[in-house]
Amino acid sequence: MTEQPSARRGQHVAWSIALFLVMAVIGLFYVKWSPYYSRAFTAAETHSIGRSILTAGNQAPPAPSLHAALDYAMTYGAAIWKALVLGLLLGSALDVLVPRQWVVRLLGGTGMGSVVTGGLLSVPSMMCTCCSAPLITGLRQCRAAPGSTVAYWLGNTMLNPATLVFTGFVLGWRWVGLRLAVGVVMVLGLGWLLNRMSRMQDGGAVDAAATQALQAATGDAEPDPRPIWQRWLRSLAGMSLRLLPEYAILVLLLGAARAWLFPTADISVDNSLLWIVGLALAGTLFVIPTAGEVPIVQAMLSLGMAAGPAAALLVTLPPISLPSLAMVAKAFRPVELAVLIAGVIGLGVLAGGLAIALGF
Repeated sequence: MTEQPSARRGQHVAWSIALFLVMAVIGLFYVKWSPYYSRAFTAAETHSIGRSILTAGNQAPPAPSLHAALDYAMTYGAAIWKALVLGLLLGSALDVLVPRQWVVRLLGGTGMGSVVTGGLLSVPSMMCTCCSAPLITGLRQCRAAPGSTVAYWLGNTMLNPATLVFTGFVLGWRWVGLRLAVGVVMVLGLGWLLNRMSRMQDGGAVDAAATQALQAATGDAEPDPRPIWQRWLRSLAGMSLRLLPEYAILVLLLGAARAWLFPTADISVDNSLLWIVGLALAGTLFVIPTAGEVPIVQAMLSLGMAAGPAAALLVTLPPISLPSLAMVAKAFRPVELAVLIAGVIGLGVLAGGLAIALGF
């Protein structure tokens, strides 16, 4: 008996999804889970996870120069390159291996359920904001709703269990409570807000673009006839060429501009609103590797920085950055990115105020 086309297609889909999941698990274990497990013991024993990447162990960032730019880019690149490669592999594979209708059913709705799902899926990823950007691009290409995609993006850093453990051992567990509380509000609140904006624009309870994508994908008679590896390489090359050049340039510029963004980090940085807002803005723009905010805040607190500005940095350094925003710029409407930036800055200021009110 000849095997029916629908049965063959079902087997193809099952193998594709299995391949994606195996690659994700192996990649995350090698790049994230295993190294962070070992690093947690180091944090518990030494109450440190390394030097501040912002100052490289000095009291202040170096003056703007080509050397400062290259030095930061090399240090940052050495910390994140494996995760960035994994992000590009998974982001390009998402569009090739995972059926679009699956992504739409899971993350395409504009209700709160898809936002919560996006946040939960982010917990095991533990990517930095730039390394997860290729996955964000892939999700939006597959018509995931803006709010659920943002929840996944922000959750990678703000709900990262390893970073929370590092924060507890290095800075203290009350800082974990503050970061987690603000992080949950950021992930779910901004995700809900962006989905609500999408609903208002489309005039319905479901992302219109996602619905169209689901209908189109369901109606496809035959899958793409090209071999998977060929489609995957094409997607990987296109994503790399689109995302990496501007990313590298912005990392270099921010590395050179460290002294302007963070002019001082000593006892002169008090709990005034000006300092809290200023450092919340600087933290939102600057780029760091995963958990890089922990030694940065530790170094600044040791130099006498007040708790309010330190809390603002702890909340705004991880979730987004100027390079990551540039990488996902075509995946969202400008107004959505503006709301996202304003929300992160506002929650950073709120974290600063809570740190002062709670006597940190």
